[in-house]
Amino acid sequence: MNTHSAHQHHKEEHFSGSEMVRDTVIGMSDGLTVPFALAAGLTGAAQGNDVIITAGLAEIVAGSIAMGLGGYLAGKTEIDHYASELRREYLEVELYPEKEKQEVRDVFEEYGLSKQSTEAIVEELSQDKDKWVQFMMRYELGLEKPDINRARQSALTIGIAYIIGGIVPLSMYFPFISNNAQDGLLYSCIVTAICLFVFGYFKTKIIGQPPLMGAIKTLLIGAVAAFSAYGIAKLIGG
Repeated sequence: MNTHSAHQHHKEEHFSGSEMVRDTVIGMSDGLTVPFALAAGLTGAAQGNDVIITAGLAEIVAGSIAMGLGGYLAGKTEIDHYASELRREYLEVELYPEKEKQEVRDVFEEYGLSKQSTEAIVEELSQDKDKWVQFMMRYELGLEKPDINRARQSALTIGIAYIIGGIVPLSMYFPFISNNAQDGLLYSCIVTAICLFVFGYFKTKIIGQPPLMGAIKTLLIGAVAAFSAYGIAKLIGG
């Protein structure tokens, strides 16, 4: 067997999903679950389709804004944290070069490099302050430089995904689909259950986990949320 050919055709299976995939998962998960539970709760409280649709749309708008804002703040915090740590590393390299060199040595010693090799790398790296600082940011602090547009993109992706997810269960209450809340709930349960199962399947498959188990877990979370809301509304409403 040609060893070189085998290496050429070898493909490592690792998750390489982008940040956008993660944000879509966050928005879609809550979008499918929260409006579904709200609609179920209002149905349990014997509300009509008009009330359910109005409340559902209001929740989707508010939820998408809240989720998007949360994504924006998370992305902005990541950017601010990186900038703060970067300034601190530049200052430490300037004021405490020997201490920083020792930290570089500690990193390479963990990989089993010889003292001679480590010293050569440390001296070479310390000649370029920018590369030195970038090395410390990545290997000492474990920080990668974030995309400056990340916060805005995250907010937009999460918000849109939430809206799309929320419209799925709520749309079953629209007049051209159902004439009363009980029918709307039935159709919403069927459609949302299918969507939760499919979404959960592909979500867990992307990250390399057992997809069937992930699909079942996602479906159960949505079902428990909706059943709880419906039950509480029925209990309170008599």
